[in-house]
Amino acid sequence: MLVPKKVKHRKWMKGRSKKRVMETRGTTLAFGTFGLKSEGSTWMNSRQIEAARKTITNFMKREGKLWIRVFPDKPITQRPPEVTMGGGKGAVDHYVFPVKPGRILFEVDGVPETTAREALRLAGFKLPVKTRIIAK
Repeated sequence: MLVPKKVKHRKWMKGRSKKRVMETRGTTLAFGTFGLKSEGSTWMNSRQIEAARKTITNFMKREGKLWIRVFPDKPITQRPPEVTMGGGKGAVDHYVFPVKPGRILFEVDGVPETTAREALRLAGFKLPVKTRIIAK
């Protein structure tokens, strides 16, 4: 699954919500003809991205081309269960990608429109955020 080879800082802070709620980068189709666009905000982990990728490639019968426009590089730490407060921050458990509304998650090209739309629709069910299919 998707895990960064190296990160600048091993443990990150959670971060706070910014004034701008809409995404400013990665909002237009850059590679493919059809894309899956986020309608909400969430943290998307590497398992969810991989599940959606498998769904798309399986439905397209490995024809055409798929671009994944997100990569989980934000480390999320977790303490073991039943451990008291103190003793520092927990170890890195998994990585996520913070998604804001308007971000393109996947792009597809080289398949008929009906196939592309159905593949992206099925992939949207695997994700923890509402999505919309867009075309160039």
